Amino acid sequence: MSSLGSEGLAVGFSDRGLDVDKVRADFPILSRTVRGKPLVYLDNAATAQKPRSVIDAISHFYENDYSNIHRGVHTLSERSTVLYEEVREKVQKFINARSEKEIIFLRGTTEAINLVAQSYGGANVGPGDEILISAMEHHSNIVPWQMLCQRIGAVLKVAPINTDGELLLDEFAALLSDKTRLVSITHMSNALGSINPVEEIIGLAHQKGIPVLLDGAQAIPHMAVDVQKLDCDFYAFSGHKLYGPSGIGVLYGKSELLEAMPPYQGGGDMIRRVTFEETEYNRLPYKFEAGTPNIADTVGLGAALDYLCTIGMDSVACYEQQLLDYVTQKAMELDGLRLVGTAANKGAILSFVLDKVHPHDIGTVLDHYGIAIRAGHHCAMPVMDFFQVPATARASFAMYNTCEEVDVLMQGLKEVIEVFG
Repeated sequence: MSSLGSEGLAVGFSDRGLDVDKVRADFPILSRTVRGKPLVYLDNAATAQKPRSVIDAISHFYENDYSNIHRGVHTLSERSTVLYEEVREKVQKFINARSEKEIIFLRGTTEAINLVAQSYGGANVGPGDEILISAMEHHSNIVPWQMLCQRIGAVLKVAPINTDGELLLDEFAALLSDKTRLVSITHMSNALGSINPVEEIIGLAHQKGIPVLLDGAQAIPHMAVDVQKLDCDFYAFSGHKLYGPSGIGVLYGKSELLEAMPPYQGGGDMIRRVTFEETEYNRLPYKFEAGTPNIADTVGLGAALDYLCTIGMDSVACYEQQLLDYVTQKAMELDGLRLVGTAANKGAILSFVLDKVHPHDIGTVLDHYGIAIRAGHHCAMPVMDFFQVPATARASFAMYNTCEEVDVLMQGLKEVIEVFG
């Protein structure tokens, strides 16, 4: 357990509900070495590592319970179905949805946004209509809307940001019009760490009767999310960034919207009755879950949610804020380092550039010290264009990272500066 006192980080992390040493012990990969050095994993915005409970849950499922779901009357099928549907209830409670039928299982955030674009957008957006996003979006919240707009002749509008990486709320509000059919915006930027004022955004949009989709891929691992309190119409997130497996994600949607939307894909579980003349679709949520789903990794997602619930998302948010404050302070002491994304309200992401050093070189040198960061455009090329950089180096933090790891990162960056001096 870290206690930095006057160096800038609050003393006594466990007093705030999170014992980082205990958490780290739950993640087997954190004990390995890379290039002879202890692993310092700071690429959590790309994907988070998995606790033993998630790994064990998947292994146990394959060894003891695996079968296809919803279709069999034998014991294994019934057992698999129960385990799978229990996770839907866990997700409902984790985000405080009104009903489990508002929880759609998909491969991840990208597929969830594509579902809304193709299904809701296809049914409710016409030629000349507008979709409103922001200038800090991940490609997954840009390209599906471009595809929709190109197909039907709609217009994609982009709300600007300032040089701190903050949404210009007044200009966002000015872009809402009688032609706006949907707002789709990130809850937390993966490239900048900026946390958008989503309750205000939703309130402004709802005043004009415009539904709002939130891309929650980055936000939900770092803070408590209550979709009823937010009053968002759709919320999308991925399991792999939430300490669960890859290949499983969630779309939350208000039931009245989902009921009115046409299916996204055809076949398998999304049907109730099929003839050659017509098909009767299944009820929610199965109308949007065609084919055999990712059953085992859904069970793994449930284990990840159980794990997080034992820790508490408020404790996670508090601890990570302390880490962000500490790493920001230390980074500002390095000559030639410039932060990219300095929003007043941001998550534990530090994007930066170093004078005369390409971000890929930063990442390569740090890897020799066992430090894993991300270098590149982070699937947010328009963000890089706005800040006039080809790429950034990004250190992204999770609840298992420590201030000692921050110190290792800083020492590694000093080595980078010396090498490229």
